[in-house]
Amino acid sequence: MIEPLEGEGEKPPSCPKIKKPWFVAVLANIKDEKAALPADVPADALADYDHIETIRVIQAAIESDGHKTVFIQADRNLPFTLRDIQPDICFNIAEGLGGDAREAQVPALLEMLRIPYTGSRIMANAISLDKTLTKRIWRDRRLPVAPFQEFIIGDESLRPELRFPLFVKPAREGTGMGVDAKAIVYNEKELSERVKYILGVYKQPALVEMFLSGREFTVGLMGRWDAKKYSRHPEWYDEKYGYHLFPVLELDSSRSVTPGVYSNAAKAVDVGSDGAPGYLCPADIEPELTRKLQNLAVKAHMAIKAIDVSRTDIRLNADGDPMLLELNSLPGLTPGYSDLCLEAAAEGIAYEDLILDILYLGASRWGMVEARELASAKQAVGARTKLYR
Repeated sequence: MIEPLEGEGEKPPSCPKIKKPWFVAVLANIKDEKAALPADVPADALADYDHIETIRVIQAAIESDGHKTVFIQADRNLPFTLRDIQPDICFNIAEGLGGDAREAQVPALLEMLRIPYTGSRIMANAISLDKTLTKRIWRDRRLPVAPFQEFIIGDESLRPELRFPLFVKPAREGTGMGVDAKAIVYNEKELSERVKYILGVYKQPALVEMFLSGREFTVGLMGRWDAKKYSRHPEWYDEKYGYHLFPVLELDSSRSVTPGVYSNAAKAVDVGSDGAPGYLCPADIEPELTRKLQNLAVKAHMAIKAIDVSRTDIRLNADGDPMLLELNSLPGLTPGYSDLCLEAAAEGIAYEDLILDILYLGASRWGMVEARELASAKQAVGARTKLYR
């Protein structure tokens, strides 16, 4: 078990300096589970959206540092609401309103309006949602991915390097959308049926890849090359590359509602409840495998130019070699439930500190946080001035 970090739960003694408390808008799409979905959308269409309770705890975490917050629904009125409210910075977890690259919609709007925000920028959010494009970039960078093929029409010939069983899922969705027990196919007939199902129901290409039969893991990280200058907890971050790697979390789907498949239905079950996967953190694996998984997560993150925070899913093949599955540039932040939060908790990182570091890293990109070296230099000048008065 990883011991809690020193000073966990307390305000760091040397927080980075800011000019004044911020007015922070938390941007998100909220699930309305009572609302009827349109007939032409899948039943799991809102799986990526957040519950209002998650928004409230994020607001409370931000306010614990003296800032003010407001929640803004990331709907079609967002441009006008931002104009009226004029926040200093936006804490962005919005999933977008549909279409290609929907997770890039809000960052694009904020860039256009010159409003600071947290998390990855436009390009990384657009790429990471497109699983096929992400895999192509990783493959070109010589990072390990299972053989894959995108089906656009539905009757494409299967490439010879792909052998059954295969795994089929929507190419541009998250949170296990379009993934259930039938996602694993064992012959041409099942493949054709599943691909046509994805094309018809999700109105997007189907990603087909060789099924990886080994254990599944997810690895979260925070930071960037200069994170130590702006973080409330500089001791978290690596000296060389500036990343903090969370403990590896293993996802044991053998006992879930969809055995062997980390599906949307499995993800919807509360942690620890019957039908939920096992969330094992830190994963019971050899140190060498831990290093491999964390190293892959950093390379995957950098390859698509993600920034500040992400979570990468990895699965072992039949030979025990790790293969990259996908990267989430907007990882869930529900305490006690979302993978990244479970990883942070296993390390002894308080939820408030997790949220505030994401906020400070984002704010620093817009000149809202004074770099530590600069602050130290100013203090030294001030001290010398007093000495020689």
